[in-house]
Amino acid sequence: MKHVFFIIVMIFGVFVVKAQDISCRYGFSYEISNDPHWGKNKPVITSVYPNSPAERAGIKPYDILLAVEGVPVTEKVLDDIYLFLNPEGKEIVELTIKNVMNDECKIKIKKECKSTHSISEEQLATAFAMYATEFTHERLFSCPFVTTQTEDEIDFSVFKSFDFFGGSGEQPELAKKINDLIKKELMNRRLRYDPVNPDLTIQIYYSFNKNPNYKPKAAKRTNKDNKPEEGDNYVYRYDITRDRMTRFPFLPPNTIETEAEYILKLGFRMEDKKLQKGRIIWECEANEFMNESYSLENFAFVHIPLMCMQFPYMKYGRNVQFRLSKKKYNYTGVHYSIDNISEIASIDPHSPAAQAGILPYDKVDAIADKRMDKTSRQFTSAYRHFLVSTLNLRDESTRFVDANGFPDCMYWDKLKYPQVVKVFNNKRHLTVFSYLFQYAPFINPAGNNTCSFKLRRGKEKLEFILRPEIRTANTIVVE
Repeated sequence: MKHVFFIIVMIFGVFVVKAQDISCRYGFSYEISNDPHWGKNKPVITSVYPNSPAERAGIKPYDILLAVEGVPVTEKVLDDIYLFLNPEGKEIVELTIKNVMNDECKIKIKKECKSTHSISEEQLATAFAMYATEFTHERLFSCPFVTTQTEDEIDFSVFKSFDFFGGSGEQPELAKKINDLIKKELMNRRLRYDPVNPDLTIQIYYSFNKNPNYKPKAAKRTNKDNKPEEGDNYVYRYDITRDRMTRFPFLPPNTIETEAEYILKLGFRMEDKKLQKGRIIWECEANEFMNESYSLENFAFVHIPLMCMQFPYMKYGRNVQFRLSKKKYNYTGVHYSIDNISEIASIDPHSPAAQAGILPYDKVDAIADKRMDKTSRQFTSAYRHFLVSTLNLRDESTRFVDANGFPDCMYWDKLKYPQVVKVFNNKRHLTVFSYLFQYAPFINPAGNNTCSFKLRRGKEKLEFILRPEIRTANTIVVE
């Protein structure tokens, strides 16, 4: 198990700039594009973190960074991009970006800065994620999409609008539903729906058929209940619309076609209507093998949002890998000192802690009657012991490998919630930071999401009852 406080040196996929003992963030991650159709040799925003300055400023994934404080991003500055993005003495920085909607747009963004010797509740929620794996974890999953782009040298930003092949005429009900899904995703990427004079026409195609080349293998083995063993005939993928991991009866990616009784196909292509009519500029196709029937509508509902994630910026031609990051935690606005975890390093303005009157350098004696008089190493050691000793209270059917390769991630067994509550209340486990998940029934069955902070301010002893803000920070990106 990794040392819990090793995580403090990371800012979890957000852009960070550092100066001496201060760490600042904008709240986005980026990479230098190799895509000839989108931001070639420029920084392209790959993700925008929830509750960050970037999100508040209106920056979106796939925005292209053109300039900082009016100075163009050139190949010369790419080696020192971190310094370039942190103009000396600037708290508010003007970024010039490009996207589908704007060829050039200026956005002012205020950096969030804090001491590198402090740790936030967001970082602690990640560090102690196994307290509430149901709500806080990272996963990787892949989809067997085949994505192709035109070889012509063309900037996809010239295409501003779209319509569908056949317009609004008579279409099968399924086609209308698939078109509606695509329409929603493309409009989220700032493309405009224009049925009169579109720059692009979208054409969909789909099928679900019995495989004529199917060759049944030996009968499936059965378990003690005389039921077929599932083996590897299921995969998990993220359902963006329902915000959950969902199990699908698809065969593994390395399955040969003759082993699949059914084949599902869903794809759509974009046809140029502006520059060179009839030219296909982009296409994505999904092919799935399975041994049982499955609804094309359900498949489209989950997979169209994922298929659209590589437009206009494509990274993979085949087998796209995604990273899902989920966080749900109690936010009070307290930042703790790394050097002395029981000391408050800073308080966010206007936060629940600030409004209650908690101040920097207050000493925390206890939170929810759980003592804070331990070192970070002691909390780390107790956390490791907690994970090992509670495996029997987890639901084996929910086991998954997280994005860091930890194989025993499991949700709590709902039938054992009373036992789980007792474990969290056991003083030897040092679960003081479980207050970050106080809203969860397996930690606080009473359901009153309040936290008691017992503090010392000089010689004075104080108690504050806080009502935290529940913050969610869910992101999904092409890995």
